[in-house]
Amino acid sequence: MQKARQLDPALAQWLETINEVVAKLKAAGFEPTPTNARESLANLTRGFVEAGPEMPAMDTVIPGPRFAVPVRIYRPEQNDGGPAIIYAHGGGHMAGSVSVYDPICRRIAHHSKRTVISVDYRLAPENPYPAGLEDLLAVVRGIGPALERKGIEHNDRWILMGDSGGGALCASASALLQHERHNIVAQVLVYPSLDYTMQLPSIEENGRGYLLEKEKIGWYFNNYFQGVENRRACSPLHDEFTANLPKTLMVTAEFCPLRDEGFAYVEKLKDAGVSSELLHFDQQIHAFLNLESMVAADCERFYRHTAEFVHGLTE
Repeated sequence: MQKARQLDPALAQWLETINEVVAKLKAAGFEPTPTNARESLANLTRGFVEAGPEMPAMDTVIPGPRFAVPVRIYRPEQNDGGPAIIYAHGGGHMAGSVSVYDPICRRIAHHSKRTVISVDYRLAPENPYPAGLEDLLAVVRGIGPALERKGIEHNDRWILMGDSGGGALCASASALLQHERHNIVAQVLVYPSLDYTMQLPSIEENGRGYLLEKEKIGWYFNNYFQGVENRRACSPLHDEFTANLPKTLMVTAEFCPLRDEGFAYVEKLKDAGVSSELLHFDQQIHAFLNLESMVAADCERFYRHTAEFVHGLTE
């Protein structure tokens, strides 16, 4: 018998209020735009995530084929010298930034005791597919020399990590890199978007009333893909899976519309012989890391488990 689903009580109460506000806005003719999408994610994160741990941080740029990619480098006081983390923020390929994700990246660096490189990749609609992916690949290929210019030691081994749209970029980068020599030892995908065709059941099951809605996901994708791209072919879930993909920690949330994509991706990794691990939060929604003060225990569980995964990697 299937266990009844139970949303975190604090989230349930908060979502009831949010859904009422959203319904009134839609009735009044609210129109989503890149500006209000970016403001919404920034305000949400600012309201629920306090400033991260103090540590040295510096900005630089990584040369790319068409764009010099800004990054912010976090250096925790205690650093165990293992592979550094390259982080791609969430935001549906349209929102988010290094500044918005500053407290989250500081927490990752603090818990994992690793250098974290946060990537300010280009966003749609101004920069549609594949601009953001190109930027992440440029960082993967150019971060070593950039760290050396700053006098930061590294072992030329990297962990890709990202949430939501950033998780999609990480999975897409891993898919491309599997066919060439690379130094990615693992990836951590946090409620990632992996199927641009939006075909799996959780899109319908969780696509209304749980913050990230099916209608909004479609809007994000329509801004991201502005040409004649084959969205299935662009989806990490439908790409080739070989044993050259990196070891993976997949983080999913029960009430996230992208949940089943994460489940399916892990199964395909296992079929390909790739070591993978699933960390599932059965009371959570999409983007719960951006709601930390309301769901502090589960956020702490995420940071702690991610650190354990990172420390347990053997190259």
